[in-house]
Amino acid sequence: MQSKENGKTQASELEVDTSVGTAADVEEVMKKYDRESNTRIWEGRPKQIVRALSIIFSLYSIFVTLFSTAMPEVRLNIFLGMVLILGYLHYPIKKGDPHVNRLPWYDILIMIVGAGPLFYFAANAQDIIKLATKVTKNPVMVVIAVFSVLAFMELCRRCVGIPILCVLGALLVYTFSTVRFGKVIYDLFYTTTGLMNTPINVCAKYIVVFIIFGAFLERTGISAFFINLANAICGAAAGGPAKVAVISSALCGMVSGSSVGNTVTTGSVTIPMMKKTGYQPEFAGAVEAASSTGGQIMPPIMGAAAFLMAEYMGIPYGEVALKAILPAVLYFAGIYIAVHLEAKKLGLKGIPKDELPKMRELLPKIYLLLPLIILIVMVSTNMFTMQFCATIAIGITILVGIINKDDRITLTKFFDALEAGGKGTITVAVACAMAGLVAGCITSTGLASKLITLVVNVSGGVTIIALALTMLCCIVLGMGVPTTANYCIMAATCAPILMSPEIGIPRICAHFFVFYFGIVADITPPVALAAYAGSAIAKAPPMKTAFNATRLAIAAFIVPYIFAFSPAMLFEFEAGLSGAMIALQVVQICATSLLGIFGVAAALNGFLFRKMNILFRIIMAAGGLCMMYPGTVTDLIGLVAVGGIYFLLRMSTKKPAAAAQ
Repeated sequence: MQSKENGKTQASELEVDTSVGTAADVEEVMKKYDRESNTRIWEGRPKQIVRALSIIFSLYSIFVTLFSTAMPEVRLNIFLGMVLILGYLHYPIKKGDPHVNRLPWYDILIMIVGAGPLFYFAANAQDIIKLATKVTKNPVMVVIAVFSVLAFMELCRRCVGIPILCVLGALLVYTFSTVRFGKVIYDLFYTTTGLMNTPINVCAKYIVVFIIFGAFLERTGISAFFINLANAICGAAAGGPAKVAVISSALCGMVSGSSVGNTVTTGSVTIPMMKKTGYQPEFAGAVEAASSTGGQIMPPIMGAAAFLMAEYMGIPYGEVALKAILPAVLYFAGIYIAVHLEAKKLGLKGIPKDELPKMRELLPKIYLLLPLIILIVMVSTNMFTMQFCATIAIGITILVGIINKDDRITLTKFFDALEAGGKGTITVAVACAMAGLVAGCITSTGLASKLITLVVNVSGGVTIIALALTMLCCIVLGMGVPTTANYCIMAATCAPILMSPEIGIPRICAHFFVFYFGIVADITPPVALAAYAGSAIAKAPPMKTAFNATRLAIAAFIVPYIFAFSPAMLFEFEAGLSGAMIALQVVQICATSLLGIFGVAAALNGFLFRKMNILFRIIMAAGGLCMMYPGTVTDLIGLVAVGGIYFLLRMSTKKPAAAAQ
């Protein structure tokens, strides 16, 4: 009784700023941190024309990905040309352009000199391919290639951001200083090793259809369903709103390709609830930022990066989603445990049950999940192409939306979804194009082998040091870069380092390692865009929010090291094991990893039944790490450490409570 009263007193004494951002503030946050929101203002007939072009682009993309047999040089150049035109129609030269129906002459000129060469290449692809490197002996062909690449770089600045351009700019300077000018232009524009590299090919083939699928899915009201479902599950628990934020962000993040966008979308609902409950503003913003960033590693979609990973690693998409499950569960389990312990420490309560949605009212709407379920089942069978599966899922989504009387998909919403899908493709496609140029520069210069040599020399061949150096590279290169482009850059620059014979990390583990650390750049200071977006909604100090988010997302900084040394965490097992042995290992890994992340989260929070001293925290952290590392010996050591501290604290807390009674 006494401990409960102390908790209530402590909670009441907290001075929590409960002010939150208004709808206008949220819109301002989106414009500040999410460049996709900084679009031109179109009204009247011009708006209808731009809308129609976006819809046509979406329909064209679906048709081409399903039925086109054209050679890549034709298909991809038309796709890139359309992206460039739509990009300049949507994104002005600077943020917050107040002019209505204004398309400056210089943007029209850039569209012509940028998209023109792409359409010309598509129309004359066979002749240009036959010329090979001779094409760059014609000055006109060199000039139009340069103009087109520069037009894409400028569009990248407008709708994606500066960080990726800094990386590309440095690589271009290095490339032009080491490789013949004509050869660079040929590689980057006239072959499939530059603009038309793997990233844009996967984008045009798979990602665009899934973006359109996501746009339709949003219009079924599934985001609201996810938030209500999370509220029904854990809203009444201690510190319920924070737990709602974790679950809803994980669910919404499955189909979202933006950490910032997800933070703002769900955070505008969950952050005010968290602050009202009693969480400090910087903690509330951090919970949402960390959870939304985790959405990018949440299968089955993983911010559309799962399709790229399947292409780069040469394994089926279903395997990528399967291998991502346990690390994602550990990530969100770590955040969930942290917010639970924080709530217990502060004596926070949940939302009154009479204010929460009832599960019996939500169950009839479970059919909203049908498109996702059918998509996962179809893709897992490996009987159909991914683009076909996505198209069928779009059809199912439309049917589900028609059935949903509370948020029915009308003809207007149908075209809205196609428009949103076309518009949403722009930033992803531009980022993929830039990632292709990055990969092209690395290929032309042989920079990958030089980076490998550098890291091996600095690390002295010690694996853990090489992993740490690669982690730092990923975080720096991933700052402010969208999910898909982020992974492409990591796969081209950092993954080869880990896969080198000197380091010896298995291919799949290396790719997951660099992907995870590229993603956590969104919450890692100093450029933590998702954390800054969360802080703006919570009206909290940005840097404090970023450090809190980093602490909450500790699993993302630990798990990659674990599976780098022990691929079993990614369900990569030794050859020759029986089915029973594999099943036993899976159960052991899942159980001990979850207990391990509990130990680490409790150690970082410093509270378990009561405040822990520094010795107990160290023992809990060490025991948790031992349990997260797959292996019977380490599991037993960790179990003794974590279990011992747990029961010791539990018993010591019960004695004063019994004495008080």
